[in-house]
Amino acid sequence: MDSALSDPHNGSAEAGGPANGKTRPPSTPEGIALAYGSLLLMALLPIFFGALRSVRCARGKNASDMPETITSRDAARFPIVASCALLGLYLFFKIFSQEYINLLLSMYFFVLGILALSHTISPFMNKFFPVNFPNRQYQLLFTQGSGENKEEIINYEFDTKDLVCLGLSSIVGVWYLLRKHWIANNLFGLAFSLNGVELLHLNNVSTGCILLGGLFIYDVFWVFGTNVMVTVAKSFEAPIKLVFPQDLLEKGLEADNFAMLGLGDVVIPGIFIALLLRFDISLKKNTHTYFYTSFAAYIFGLGLTIFIMHIFKHAQPALLYLVPACIGFPILVALAKGEVTEMFSSTATRGRTPSHPSHPTDASSVTHIQRHLCTSEQMRVCGILHR
Repeated sequence: MDSALSDPHNGSAEAGGPANGKTRPPSTPEGIALAYGSLLLMALLPIFFGALRSVRCARGKNASDMPETITSRDAARFPIVASCALLGLYLFFKIFSQEYINLLLSMYFFVLGILALSHTISPFMNKFFPVNFPNRQYQLLFTQGSGENKEEIINYEFDTKDLVCLGLSSIVGVWYLLRKHWIANNLFGLAFSLNGVELLHLNNVSTGCILLGGLFIYDVFWVFGTNVMVTVAKSFEAPIKLVFPQDLLEKGLEADNFAMLGLGDVVIPGIFIALLLRFDISLKKNTHTYFYTSFAAYIFGLGLTIFIMHIFKHAQPALLYLVPACIGFPILVALAKGEVTEMFSSTATRGRTPSHPSHPTDASSVTHIQRHLCTSEQMRVCGILHR
């Protein structure tokens, strides 16, 4: 999971400048402030609402409602897996045509983005359907064999509301596929981020520290130690980053000089912040001290990243600043309150590991399909690079 916030105001092609490498005129202070402020807001929204939805997800009673649980073993090996995947992408772009690789990636994220966005908007859309809405139930069933050897391959249940959400999400998907517009990119990116924070659960604080610590080292090495991250990030066309144009005030919606924030800089700290919200609730003290502390720490860490980047005019690995803030601030609060033991001994008891997803024996819903794809694939893809 690379994690770098790009420096777009220096006119470099790396930071969202022209593909031919020509420099751009320096951005205005107003444009820079608007871009960074918007990126910060877009990062906070999926963390806040994803954390709230993660609580409801953890309380789900059905097998298909259980979140993907990341164990300490998963956390320890994830930076290694991500490094291998990143290096593999680097070699692919060096050996094969970038055009064809990105065509395949566009189709892949077209499908994945529609499912993620549909799952994201479904709770909001349900509030707008009238009471007398003709909501019909459907079932998609594929089997193989016959008689006693008959085996279900696909057995999905869905309704008309699900189809409406998929239809609306498909419009955004076609828009992204045809235009690669930055707004469509952000809609998919926000959906991926919210799904990740909601559905990827750390089993305890120790696991969170292992994951964030490992990715801290991963991030610094691949951003500062090699050109692999930069090469792949510049070649990789997919909605795995949030972008906002600095020249919006001058060019409107057709602006093309972007500031960028990788989804990993949102999802990875976000799942740790969501864990602390569930820990707050488990204490049954009717306070959300650790959640608000970690949320404020995230704002501080991302703000510090932007400040350092602006001073040194160089892209920064955001996790370099986010990890110490998001881990350190809550631990200091726990020390002050004498709750360190409770914090590190609290363990999630429900959920399934990403590498061994459950397969409910009853008819699954479209929502279950969306959730499994959006969580498992985010761990594999969105976690590789998000420059």
